[in-house]
This record gives sequence, C-alpha cells and structure tokens, in this order.
Amino acid sequence: MRPPTGGGAPSPEGARRAVEAVWRIESARIVGALARYTGSFELAEDVAQEAVAEALVTWARDGEPTNPVGWLLATARRRAIDTFRRTSALDERYALLAHQLAEGEASSGALGPRGQSADLPWDPDRFDDDVLALMFVACHPVLSPEARVALTLRVVGGLSSEEIARAFLVPVPTIQARITRAKKTIAAAGVPFELPPSDERRERLSGVLSVLYVIFTEGSTATSGDRLLRTDLAYEAIRLARMLAAMLPDEPEVYGLLALFELTAARFPARLGPDGEAVLLEDQDRRLWDRSAIRRGLAALERASAAGRGLGPYGLQAAIAACHASSPSVRETDWERIVLLYEALGRVAPSPIVELNRAVAVAMANGPQQALDLVDELTASGRLSGSHLLPSVRGELLARLGRTAEARAELELAARLCRNVRERSVLLNKAAALP
Repeated sequence: MRPPTGGGAPSPEGARRAVEAVWRIESARIVGALARYTGSFELAEDVAQEAVAEALVTWARDGEPTNPVGWLLATARRRAIDTFRRTSALDERYALLAHQLAEGEASSGALGPRGQSADLPWDPDRFDDDVLALMFVACHPVLSPEARVALTLRVVGGLSSEEIARAFLVPVPTIQARITRAKKTIAAAGVPFELPPSDERRERLSGVLSVLYVIFTEGSTATSGDRLLRTDLAYEAIRLARMLAAMLPDEPEVYGLLALFELTAARFPARLGPDGEAVLLEDQDRRLWDRSAIRRGLAALERASAAGRGLGPYGLQAAIAACHASSPSVRETDWERIVLLYEALGRVAPSPIVELNRAVAVAMANGPQQALDLVDELTASGRLSGSHLLPSVRGELLARLGRTAEARAELELAARLCRNVRERSVLLNKAAALP
C-alpha cells in the first residue's frame, strides 16, 4: 500500500478521491476485461461496483494500493467467482472459468488484502481491445438509439445513472430502466463481448460514431432546460472520441468526428455571457476561443484528409467548423466555401438540418432572398415541422428583408417551440428588438 497523495494517514475522504479518480479513468478497461471473462455485462458491472465499494473501506484503512487497477480487478474477479459458485456450482462454464482464474492466481500471486502488486491472470495488453469491444457492444444495433447512449455513458464513460439523467434532463428511473433493458437485450441476443469481425467493423463503427455525436451535440447545445451548454457531457464525448481515435488510427472518419468536437468545443468559452446567457456567433469575443483546441481540431482534420478517401459526414462538418475557427470575424468568413461544403454534406448525408444550415450559409454568401426561397421550400416539405430551428432562421431572413411583422411572428413561433430557456430568451429578445 502507499499513503494518500500528499502524505498523511489513510482516511475515508482520501480513499473516496482515489477511488473516484481510478474509476473515472479506468472504468471502461476494468468493466471491459471483466465482461470478456464473465461473458455478462450485468455481472461485470456488478462485481466491479462491489470492488469499488470494498475499495472505499479497505483503502480508507490501509491506504491506496500500489496497483489500484490490479486491486480492483482482482477483487472483482473474486466476487465473480463467488457469484458463479453461488448460482451454479456444477456448471461447466463456472468450473472452467474458476480453474483458469485459480491457475492464474496461483502462478502470479494475487493481490492480498493488503493490496500487494501482482500480475493479472489476463493479458494487460488486451486492455485497449477490451475498451474498443465494450464500445461496439454498448452501441450494438439491437439496442435503441436512446439505450445505446445511456449504456455507452454508463459502461464506457463510467458516469452514474444520476449523472446521465441530469445531463439529458430525464428521471433517474428512466435512465436506469434503459440501462437495465439494454443489458438484458444484449444478453438475450447473445452478443459476444469481443470486437466484431473486420468485415463488419466499419459498418458497425458508424453506430459508435453516431452515439458519440449525439452525446456531444446534447452537450454543446442542450435541447431543453435552463443551460445552453452541458460541457461535462461534451467533454466526455471528446474523451471517448480521443480514445477511439487512438485505438483505430486508420479510420479517417473517427478523426473527422474528433476534429468536429475539438473545433466546436473551442468556441465554448465565448458562447455564454456573465449570467449564462447565449452569445451569438457574430457577438462572440474570438480572443476567448481555445486556440489549443483549434490546433488539435485542425490536426485531426488533416489526419482525416490524409487518408485520401475523401471526407465523410463528420469530416465535412469539421471542415465547416474549421472555416469558422480560422476566420477573424463573421464578415470575413469564407461563406462560399461553407456553401460548397454543405452541398457536399447534403450529397453524402442528406437531411433537412443540412439543408437549413446551407440556407444560412447562402444568406451570408449571396443575400437573404435566395436563402428564403430555400427555406420556404423546406417549409413546404414539412420535414422540420415542430422544430424551432426553421421559424428561427426564417424570422432572421425576413427581418433582413425588412418584412418586420412576418419576422416577429416567426421568431415568436420559434420561441414557443424552443425547449431551451437560454435559446428561447435570445429569440424573444430578437423579436422584441424589431421596429
């Protein structure tokens, strides 16, 4: 054992901080390794949580072990063996597992109650594979999109049910039910706890990327509530995307997604006023933008481009974000290039949101009337019915054309449809400011 950081006797508070730090960084590796060896999501997480609970008591008494991850894994492993013994003492699967683990324990010298360092009965070099497999399992297509997000944040991100519920503004029991159903669905479908075959990996990768995109998008512009940003959620998506990029260095779209995250998050420091109010792009103090994040984003975008396969949907969005990041002002932004990028994005990933964003870029490049024609076509299609975004953009365009009464009506409609308090305030202020 080693004393708590900074010296002094072991204490409950020191143990809590140490356990939280290890769990935050290593939870995905711990659960991934346990899932691979137990074959059960639910059991892996249960025994990991039992090990964490035991660590809070033992580390408070004896201090943090020299190998905290190994301590948690060894403790969880023993709990898993106990569970198999209780539930199916004669089961061949348990007998084989217990024999293998006992052999490893005997040959390596397992961590004792004092937490002495020891080799693990599995290969630590498999850790990255375990985390990657965990991502693919948590984002398996048998799960609903909502379940994938919840399960990914729970088992890969290490967030509690309370943290996930708070981030998405839903009741804790709802999140707990989603996670429970997801685990049962994975078990019922017999999904193996391993990386999918290489020929399936790229197809399945799109599901992993889409989950991370949903997590980041909610963090960068919350759909509801009284906060515009949920930075903890956004930064968790960035952390997971960095992890994914490190494990899949030859997948350009992973780097495209990471570039999009970094370049978008670079503007976070300038997006809120002193009281948490939203600050529009044209009013942001660009000196507050995170230049380190911009450099990381541009480097990731270059990595995505260097593959020579052409940019995918996330890479194209990152390229648009790069245009904003490299411009000294809204007026000096290369809007013509952004229009072209949105046109390319519309071809590879068509959606009404892409069309609406292209209309905004067209307004900046060629004037509001041409953009309004595009928005009116979108309105007639009914594909964004119920969204506050369409009347918000239409109101802006009408205001620029001097059609004040119509603009005010559109902005007020957008405010009624908007569920985010901060965004709604911006829309109402715009409507009130019209002559």
